[in-house]
Amino acid sequence: MIGAVVATTVLALAVAHQQSSGPDPVEAADDGRPGAGDPDHPDAPADGEDGRDEGFPDEELSATSRPAPETPDTPVPESGPGSFRAGLPEEDAEAIGEGTPLRYRVQVEDGIDLDPDEAAAEVHAILGHPRGWTNDGTSAFLPVTDPPFDFSVKIATPATVDDICGQYGLDTGGEVNCRVGDEVMVNLRRWVEGSPNFPGAIGQYRALIVNHEVGHRLGHGHLGCRGPGEPAPAMMQQIKGLEGCEANPWPYDMDGEYIDGPWRP
Repeated sequence: MIGAVVATTVLALAVAHQQSSGPDPVEAADDGRPGAGDPDHPDAPADGEDGRDEGFPDEELSATSRPAPETPDTPVPESGPGSFRAGLPEEDAEAIGEGTPLRYRVQVEDGIDLDPDEAAAEVHAILGHPRGWTNDGTSAFLPVTDPPFDFSVKIATPATVDDICGQYGLDTGGEVNCRVGDEVMVNLRRWVEGSPNFPGAIGQYRALIVNHEVGHRLGHGHLGCRGPGEPAPAMMQQIKGLEGCEANPWPYDMDGEYIDGPWRP
């Protein structure tokens, strides 16, 4: 998804923001341009990473995306049927992390040349990475295909992402991701092409997408760069600029320390 949702006073605001009781109903448009609010979801705020509509509040956006120059190996159809097939990283996959695991599902839209089990394995590896969210000692994740679900990661064509995100008043413009409620909508274009503003490999960029959007689901807000040459927080809107930081897809560093930064709207 993929928009804009992260001095003593500023530090105090950051701590208060990060320790909120839970995520907003919508942490959305990865680079989203919110449209008119959806009357069916009047209380659903959006939260994006690179919003392009200056007339819409930054705290209602969230994103990770821009077209890459190279030609992708996987075709990116503009639209699909809107139906999905679920995948598992492996049979009898176990929970990762400590605490009560969040049950999550990975789905790939029908018609996409992407194996759902392989996609599920990649998402699960990202969530279980030593520098991922499980490092906080409380977050845990269990991949499932049967309900109930705490959240879903859906990889979909640009038009389907636009449709689902648009139901919450978000304009993803065929280009970006969003998070709405318990659904992380990943634009296939971003999953395949990445972003020219992120210098790492495509797998690293996918890790940034997953960590950033799932971080919102865990209740984390946007952060800024804490100093020149420092790794950028995963909750930083890195697509908008690094502020002197180094691009980084992980919430934690090699020593297991959370990569923090000043609060950003």
